[in-house]
Amino acid sequence: MELFFLALLVVLMAFALGSGFPVAFALPGAAILTIGLAAGAGYLFSTGTDAFFDSGGPGQWLSAGVTNFRGIYWEAERDTLIAIPLFVFMGIMLQRSKIAEDLLVTMARLFGPVPGGLGISVVFVGALLAATTGIVGATVVAMGLISLPAMLRNNYSVPLATGTIAASGTLGQIIPPSIVLIILADQLASAVDQAGSLRQTLFKDSTGELSMPSDFSVVSTSAGEMFLGAFLPGLVLVGLYMLFILGFALMNPKAAPAVHEEGTFTRKFAGKVVITLVPPLALIFLVLGSIIGGIATVNQAGAIGAVGAMVMAGYRLKEGEKGAYSPAILAILALLGLAVVISFFGEVNIKRIENSQDVLSLILALIAVSLVLLAIFWSGWRTLKLDDTLRGVMVETAKTTSLVFIILLGAAMLTSAFRAFGGEHLVKEFLQGLPGGFWAQFLIVMLVIFILGFFLDFIEIAVVVVPIVAPILLSDPGANVTAVWLGVMIGLNIQTSFLTPPFGFALFYLRGVAPAVVKTIDMYKGVIAFIALQLFALGIVGFYPQLVNYLPNRSSLLSETAPPPKNPRLQYCMETLVYEDFRQNGDSILAAIDKVEGVDLSYLPEDLQDDLAEGFETAKEALPLMMAIRDAEDAVAEASGSFKPIHTEVRALERDARRIDARIEELKVIVSRSGDGAVYSAAQGERAQEQIDALQLEHDAILARIPDNWDEVYGEFSKIQKAETTARQKYRRTVDQAYEPILEVKAILADADTVAAFGPELEELKAQVPQLEPEAAVEAIAAMRSKVGEAEGTSDIRKGLTEARKIMRSREPNAVEAVAEIDKSIAALQADLAWRERAAKELLPALQEYDTAVVNNIGLRQQARLPTDMALDVAACLSSHRDVSLSF
Repeated sequence: MELFFLALLVVLMAFALGSGFPVAFALPGAAILTIGLAAGAGYLFSTGTDAFFDSGGPGQWLSAGVTNFRGIYWEAERDTLIAIPLFVFMGIMLQRSKIAEDLLVTMARLFGPVPGGLGISVVFVGALLAATTGIVGATVVAMGLISLPAMLRNNYSVPLATGTIAASGTLGQIIPPSIVLIILADQLASAVDQAGSLRQTLFKDSTGELSMPSDFSVVSTSAGEMFLGAFLPGLVLVGLYMLFILGFALMNPKAAPAVHEEGTFTRKFAGKVVITLVPPLALIFLVLGSIIGGIATVNQAGAIGAVGAMVMAGYRLKEGEKGAYSPAILAILALLGLAVVISFFGEVNIKRIENSQDVLSLILALIAVSLVLLAIFWSGWRTLKLDDTLRGVMVETAKTTSLVFIILLGAAMLTSAFRAFGGEHLVKEFLQGLPGGFWAQFLIVMLVIFILGFFLDFIEIAVVVVPIVAPILLSDPGANVTAVWLGVMIGLNIQTSFLTPPFGFALFYLRGVAPAVVKTIDMYKGVIAFIALQLFALGIVGFYPQLVNYLPNRSSLLSETAPPPKNPRLQYCMETLVYEDFRQNGDSILAAIDKVEGVDLSYLPEDLQDDLAEGFETAKEALPLMMAIRDAEDAVAEASGSFKPIHTEVRALERDARRIDARIEELKVIVSRSGDGAVYSAAQGERAQEQIDALQLEHDAILARIPDNWDEVYGEFSKIQKAETTARQKYRRTVDQAYEPILEVKAILADADTVAAFGPELEELKAQVPQLEPEAAVEAIAAMRSKVGEAEGTSDIRKGLTEARKIMRSREPNAVEAVAEIDKSIAALQADLAWRERAAKELLPALQEYDTAVVNNIGLRQQARLPTDMALDVAACLSSHRDVSLSF
């Protein structure tokens, strides 16, 4: 019966959507009706309201709905969604203030003389509007009203003209900032958690080990990473559109002729181009640049975009009037002034005012910020008073945002109902049962999303399909794809939903503003080529995941909060780079080790001598250990050729067997709760037992298909694989032990001046102790002891202070004996300064020369962060998807 109600859920949703019922109410309505019918049928005709649910019941479903409601509206952790109204406001403000219109007209004149120039200008403006507005309806309508008549007047092919406008208008769905990317990031965040649990369970079931190595975990994503990941694919799509139009124009000049307009390339027109083009580009730079540079979060960048759009609207609405640009100029000058203040005075913080220079910097910063606020309020007042623009934008923003959030809540209710009837298990079993592994599953999911795009909007697809399929795809260790790559691929696929008939919304928008001479069939013909280009771009990004993964990795590794080089996720790529360094510079590294071993260490404290000597000796082992890693890696690669087919076969059989085991456990519950007066009737218990017997036979038959030599084959490969793991672990321990003494000695020598300053303080303490009460003397000695302890390598100096404190804390304090111990600390200090001074002259230059040779190989893991050049190489390495399935 669960399958019946699951089918009923899908039919009710499809019927509601097909009949034109609002999506925001069709999704939760279908869920509520189906849940109610299932609960009522169970109450009337079976054992209770939970009878026809795969798991839980109506109470659990209601609880899940309340949880989702709270998650969307109340929990601060999901503040990613706050960016949606900000970017919607920015887009509507730019559209209402006719800045989009200015871009279209100006770019059309600029690109006109090029073959297909009007079409190229539409794509160019569509890309700019996508990076500033991201609202498909507004973009398509604006370009349809302005560009379509111009293209038709110049004898452009009707299908080409309409297809170009419709496709360019959809660029806002993939070029950041994009609402669909924000929604996908929000949905993928929870999907990653589920995928991580699934992969952890798979690792435990496959290997028997309780803990999975952290470098095998599923990496989460955020809206900022989604923006970075979608940036290059968006540019690829723009380039494909432009190349197609140019190629079409060259092959068929009559269908896309060049347009030559007299007086276009004049100084006045050049000024118009600058005024029209620079502000939107500056806004794009501020919004995306602040995210890419790690200066602002997505929400903060959305606020920057909203304010910037309002300032731009403030001068556009008064175009041609005196003082039209005053607020914008004031804002620019104030921001430049603030930048100058920060560059000259550094960080301005009201809590850290120490001198008159800090006061001056604070006053100047307050003046600059006040001028920025004045410019913002001035622009806001203009947009409020001129054509009631601000009020209209706020109303439209509220409508659009409310629609998005209602759909999110409704989709959450629908997804909960889908899971309640076992739909998620069915999807999982279907996908995992497909031959071909991850890529077969992925292609099926992409095909389903593409087909759904013919009938559903992007929001419904993102919030209904993604939570169900994303955990399954992300948990697969064979492909080991990143969440940001999967999100961008889904985003590119969803983008086609705006162009695919019969419910392509971009076509509807364009049809509403196109003249009667443009036939609907011509519009359908026009978008076919662009749909093909979108699918081609999807293939490019699928084959080259670096296009998506590189920028997020680069941003992460170069940011202030970059993961340290000891991060497990970085080790494989770092060791690949270090291997190349050893291979090319191994002789010079060994020569540097031999040279530093010849330095005289006899005057150093004995423990430092031993540590340094052992560190130099250990450093020599790093090169052969790295070669051992490469040999072990080659051995795994060679063995995997014959092992992988049988491994794939056996793991698939074991997965099927585990699925049957889970079903058997569910049926055993029914058997145990059946009988007179129990939850289930005796007949239901008997039927369940019959199913258990049949399933057990199927289970045994599946396991019987596992090859007899599987344990032997798996054991042999595990040994080879373990040898690689052991080699890597040994190498990491070795290089850490080799480099730690260098860090220790450098830190000790760096504190030489600090240690020297302790001399007068110890002399003063020595004079004070006889004059103080024992308790006061203990406090003074302890304070000095703690202060000395803050400097590196001062254990010998602290010994005397420790003994002096003990003496003064004893039952019979003796100031004379305490002073004698302080004298020992003073003597230790003088000896310490002597060897530190000699080491600074003789040892430190040799260590610095040695450090230069080994810091980016042997010492790499001990650094606070990766060097910039290596961070870029590691980012490129991490951008490829590495198959880790043989470890499962």
